[in-house]
Amino acid sequence: MNFNSLAFLIFLPVVLLLYWILPHKARWVLLLAASYYFYMSWNPWLIFLILATTLVSYLAGVFINKTEKKGWKRFWLIATIVICIGSLIFFKYFNFLVQSAIDFLNLFSLHINSFSLDIILPIGVSFYTFQTLSYVIDVYRGKFEAERHIGYYALFVCYFPQLVAGPIERPKDLLPQLKAEHKLNGDDMSAGLRILLVGFFYKCAVADVFGIYVNQAFANISSGNTVSVFLTGFLFMIQMYCDFAGYSEIATGAARMMGVKLSRNFNRPYMPTSYSDFFRRWHMTLTRWFTTYIYIPLGGNRKGVPRQIVNTFIVFLLCGLWHGANWTYVVWGLYAAFFMSLEILLAKPVGALFAKMQIEVESKWMKAIRVVLMYLILVPAALIFRSSSLAEASQMLANLFTRWGFGADYFTAVANHLGLTLGSVFQILACIFAEVWIWHYGEIGRDEPEDLSLLGGKKARSLRAHRVVTAAYIVLAIGLSWIALLGSGASSAFQYFQF
Repeated sequence: MNFNSLAFLIFLPVVLLLYWILPHKARWVLLLAASYYFYMSWNPWLIFLILATTLVSYLAGVFINKTEKKGWKRFWLIATIVICIGSLIFFKYFNFLVQSAIDFLNLFSLHINSFSLDIILPIGVSFYTFQTLSYVIDVYRGKFEAERHIGYYALFVCYFPQLVAGPIERPKDLLPQLKAEHKLNGDDMSAGLRILLVGFFYKCAVADVFGIYVNQAFANISSGNTVSVFLTGFLFMIQMYCDFAGYSEIATGAARMMGVKLSRNFNRPYMPTSYSDFFRRWHMTLTRWFTTYIYIPLGGNRKGVPRQIVNTFIVFLLCGLWHGANWTYVVWGLYAAFFMSLEILLAKPVGALFAKMQIEVESKWMKAIRVVLMYLILVPAALIFRSSSLAEASQMLANLFTRWGFGADYFTAVANHLGLTLGSVFQILACIFAEVWIWHYGEIGRDEPEDLSLLGGKKARSLRAHRVVTAAYIVLAIGLSWIALLGSGASSAFQYFQF
């Protein structure tokens, strides 16, 4: 069941109505049943995998809490990691690993035939696997008491707003909220609805629209030139952000209307002043997971620069693989690791040089220059990430760096490659402007007090008018975009469902 489907627009209000009608003690049953129904709407058989993952991690948490022996605690931790990661590898990476091994052996003229299993990739398996692992590891470390109520724990694993694409929640953040008795609150309902609308706008009115031009460009790779390929990467960056941030906002808004506050997943990621700054802003809960459970245990930055760089490459290699069973994701991870490592190596000498030249690194004009330079680095990364194969990525990058030109014919080729018209250019610019404007509307829903009387008369009236006008615009834009996309067959599932 996609968030951008008619089924979900019926499902969510029904769940919310029943949630607030039922007494507190019965709500976890409703949410658990709704979450399993939500997940089974893709494939009923996949429920057995999430049930197995839930049971294994639940029992491991209980047994780790019960025993005082470190050996047994370590045994249950390792057993859970092996089972959960093992199932993730089998369902997501088995065919990729086998085919990669066959391709490698064929380099030595062994001529081994291709082999693959017909395996269904479970929706959201990477997300709920990481969430269950964070629970067991936190229990093992003594940072969280094992949850004894299997119903609430199962709900923690499969809570439907964030089940298939995050945010990846820590047990200490989500479990207490699921167990708390929430009262029907107009502030939460209002804020949740606004965040929900922002998410739908990101997906329907921006991501799916930009996806049309990106798909057009990737369908005609050979005709791309430097400008058209750069624009393709730029548009894909916005498409991916609005697609994934759109999902996260819908998830956050839906949960907020039940009194639950999910972790923030994005914070203006396309205004970064460095690669590390980008990853502090992009998919923040995944970055937090890798930092907490991989990077810091490996030694982080505590054991010298060489070790820090090795740890960086390990983390980003795993981060690339987490995104999918394709060598393009591996290359994307190594690309990110290279620039992160370069940033580590150059931090002190560049800082000293700027200090000697009396250049203020945090000044507005220097920040603007750094943001522009980051786009020159991020666009090739986006092209690698979007490509379906290394050959496709190589062709796009070759076009980016070699096909320079100027003149009417050159820019006509740019328009043809992306399928642009004068009207579509204005549409793209309008979408970018609206996305920036509506981001502020979402922040009002997230951070500002719902009781506008607290802000004072003039500011309260201004903010109330802003909310009304923006809400009306969003609803209209979502409706028109959805109708147009459905009519053209261009609407799509959320990109991160495949991860």
